[in-house]
Amino acid sequence: MKIYLKTEDEIELMRQANQLVGRTLGELAKHIKPGVTTLQLDKIADEFIRDNGAIPTFKGYPNPYGGPFPASICTSVNDVVVHGVPNAETVLKEGDIISVDCGTLLNGFNGDSAYTFCVGEVSEEIKKLLKTTKESLYLGIENAVAGKHLGDISSAVQEHCEAQKYGIVRELTGHGIGREMHEDPQVPNYGRRGNGIMLKAGMCIAIEPMITMGNRAIGLDQDRWTIRTLDGKPAAHFEHTIAIRKGKAEILSSFEEAEKVEGTLY
Repeated sequence: MKIYLKTEDEIELMRQANQLVGRTLGELAKHIKPGVTTLQLDKIADEFIRDNGAIPTFKGYPNPYGGPFPASICTSVNDVVVHGVPNAETVLKEGDIISVDCGTLLNGFNGDSAYTFCVGEVSEEIKKLLKTTKESLYLGIENAVAGKHLGDISSAVQEHCEAQKYGIVRELTGHGIGREMHEDPQVPNYGRRGNGIMLKAGMCIAIEPMITMGNRAIGLDQDRWTIRTLDGKPAAHFEHTIAIRKGKAEILSSFEEAEKVEGTLY
């Protein structure tokens, strides 16, 4: 395992890449409504990212199980947990949820963030899933402090979501981030306090709870990308990129633009 500590100048460049991801999610929020296809959302994101001088890092991302990712964002609808491939056939409808995961490469550094949106009015049951998942992300971030351990982040997410009887996807994790989209260490959403590597100032990681309403079991579609719940129940996904500090983690990405349009869940 090789973990790269970032300088203040590098963290500033990462902030710029991540703020662009936040603005992209905010732009997409304006278009997420019944009747829109996930392919239309992908085109909007691709154009927005490139117009702002960055490269969408997901496009062409290699897959050990198949071909490269064909789109600029992941659009995961309802029971799709992550890595949903935008297409012309998937039309959003009232009551759906859609997780949009977005990555940018700007000035040599990566931004990565995800947000789960409601399409029109959704059920109270689904709102509670989204609210709990988002809360667990911020509880994880509260524990991302120099001197603590990786397991402190993981257990904070796990305890909060399992208290509501939700499933924690274990096969997929958050990750280190910097010049590469995925760096060491992996950041699981389950674990024990005090376990794992000690966190150091200058580490940059993406924390991303992937939480299911039902069983945590997942499967891979024939496209070798789309990961969905086996029981067909919805899943939520929220992600922030952060820099670890001595006192309090610094959130480099932003939900502010998305929440202006979407409205906060709590």
